[in-house]
Amino acid sequence: MKKCELLAPAGNLYKLKIAVKYGADAIYIGGEAFSLRVAADNFTKEEMIEGIEYAHAHGCKVYITANIIARNYDLPQMKEYFKEIYEMGADAVIISDLGAFMLCREVAPDLEIHVSTQANNTNYETVKAWYNLGAKRVVLAREMSIREVKEIRDNIPEDCELEAFVHGAMCISYSGRCLLSNYMTNRDSNRGACAHPCRWNYALMEEKRQGEYFPVYENERGTFIMNSKDLCMIDHIKELCEAGVYSFKIEGRVKSEYYVATVIGAYRRAIDDYLAGKEYNPEHFEEICKVSHRDYYTGFFFGMPKEGAQVFGSNSYIRDWDIVGLVCEYDEETHIAKVLQRNRFFKGDEIEVMRPMDTSFTQKVEVLMDEDKNDIDVANHAAATIYMKLDCPAPPDSMIRIKKA
Repeated sequence: MKKCELLAPAGNLYKLKIAVKYGADAIYIGGEAFSLRVAADNFTKEEMIEGIEYAHAHGCKVYITANIIARNYDLPQMKEYFKEIYEMGADAVIISDLGAFMLCREVAPDLEIHVSTQANNTNYETVKAWYNLGAKRVVLAREMSIREVKEIRDNIPEDCELEAFVHGAMCISYSGRCLLSNYMTNRDSNRGACAHPCRWNYALMEEKRQGEYFPVYENERGTFIMNSKDLCMIDHIKELCEAGVYSFKIEGRVKSEYYVATVIGAYRRAIDDYLAGKEYNPEHFEEICKVSHRDYYTGFFFGMPKEGAQVFGSNSYIRDWDIVGLVCEYDEETHIAKVLQRNRFFKGDEIEVMRPMDTSFTQKVEVLMDEDKNDIDVANHAAATIYMKLDCPAPPDSMIRIKKA
């Protein structure tokens, strides 16, 4: 079986390191310009250099996003930017704009280019055209079915890689090219500033009845008429690989490090099981249900989504688990862990400890101490340093979570 790539999001340097530790093969990040996620912390030049060096030291690649729809005034700065990220040692740049693509080829001809999903890549002639211009990889539109992906794979050069989003938030507009945010809030989603109006609650107003708002109902389920479920393909690694997807992309540069660790860890195990010829383990799906998420579905991969693909009653997330601590140090002799607390928990609580590239374990909290090693009954202060006994070894960046009552 051909090896595939697990591609993780990272909104800042710490999340990049978490993605590496939890099993990513590659990571995509954004700098302070030209990235489609202004809500993410994003990377300074110095942080990019450090992140690339860290990833490479652990056998992981780094791709830089520069996938805005560029305007004239962007081009001079983009020209310098492409030179800089090539000199930093980035493994590839992700671009959607044809002019930016050609500019990159001119000023950094040896920098690998991946064509963003924003370019609406939906057929094999488009993919071949990008390949002939010099693209190494094309990121498919999110509106593609498994059958269409396979047709593309069968009609393009063998060394042209295909990447597809397999997990995360979906957009109401075609591959994210949305004008709603720009029109309603003057925040341009095509330049990274989307206000997510597809998640808002809408009502109907008749032209001559100003101020009289009528709820919009679909089958009496609510008013969030454009609020999509989240994509999840962890149960379908086999089908994606057989269709010709090489890179499995996880959405979420503005999500937490807990999200990155949990989702990347689960997909890592699912992919490794497939490559080893093992049967699919449903525990992988159970694992990704432990992060904050909307209801899951399979997007367009198995046909056009029906009304069940939308969440009409609410725009809130399902959140059944909380992260309560992050392991900083672990003493093998005493089994005492130094922990940075995130949320409140009590002695006697049952916790689950998630470890990088290892199985999780559950236990009850029996020994709990404050930063001065005094016994306490409750860890009550966010960002406090505490100490606790763990039944199994837990290396730094292990995460402690608890099921909400």
